[in-house]
Amino acid sequence: MKKGLLLLVILVLASTFVFARGGSEPEAEEGAFRVAALYQTAIEEPWDGVIHQACLQAEIDLGIEYEFTEQVAAADIEKVLREYAERGFDLIVGDAFLAGEAPSRRVAADYPEIAFAFGSEFGPVDPNYSVFDNWIHEPAYLSGVIAGMVTNSNILGVVAAIPINEVNRLVNAFKAGALSVNPDIRVKIAYIGGWFDPPKAKEAALAQIEAGADLIFAERFGVFEAARENGVLAFGNMSDQNSLAPDTVITGPVWNMYPTIEYLVNTVRAGAFVAQDLKDFSMMGKGGASLAPLHGFEEKAPAEVITLVRDLEAQIMAGTFRVPISEEQPISD
Repeated sequence: MKKGLLLLVILVLASTFVFARGGSEPEAEEGAFRVAALYQTAIEEPWDGVIHQACLQAEIDLGIEYEFTEQVAAADIEKVLREYAERGFDLIVGDAFLAGEAPSRRVAADYPEIAFAFGSEFGPVDPNYSVFDNWIHEPAYLSGVIAGMVTNSNILGVVAAIPINEVNRLVNAFKAGALSVNPDIRVKIAYIGGWFDPPKAKEAALAQIEAGADLIFAERFGVFEAARENGVLAFGNMSDQNSLAPDTVITGPVWNMYPTIEYLVNTVRAGAFVAQDLKDFSMMGKGGASLAPLHGFEEKAPAEVITLVRDLEAQIMAGTFRVPISEEQPISD
């Protein structure tokens, strides 16, 4: 009798609770949105470092949880990605160039419920593999305009990584910008054969300085020491690198990955993610690219240099001037 009465009380209380909750069982609390990143280089290297910084910002602004693995060897890429996928991350990002292309695409195909977005020179794959790249050729062109107008020797240097599309795009834009204001320009171009080799980059820069270059576009990390030691000015790449050599670095193309990461997180959260090429989010019009601050150089440079650069910036943002895109391998003059 007592057991029956107790059971009746429990059932009444339970039905009262369900009614108070709107007639249904309470839903489990939704977990945090989780992002994982795989980097083939150290995050000190600017390309991967830009993605890393964007994810750190998303932790603050978007409330995501973020994990990453850096300096992943080619043989370990697929293993690391599969471990992230098995752990159920909502979004997995990274750089797929060269060694990462095949494994990142294989893993994405095996986990169609997870969104993948990787830096790649190739295309997206339905349903879940998007691609991005550092489409910062516009500020690279503006850097070339500055170099072409302030050089004394008419010889410029470029130290770059590997002659693939995304690197060639920047080198060609820099050269085109210089030639647009100075048809007498000659450009010395060196590829270091890798993504991150500061000693080799310095060696290449020293050779260009010896050949007469008085401004160098450091598409890769490692040039500034050589430039500083020889009184040569330089342009950084992918982030504002003036603090690394304040008297040496004029400005340079800046890549801001946050618009891309923000878009990815928001679309995945909304159930609206589709595989696509995200290139527009890395361009000036959407805030993904810019020319780094000129710092003290703005006061030192001839007024016509600053006026022209600011005018071209405004035209790019207004859509009335398009920087030419060339992905052909440039030839050193």
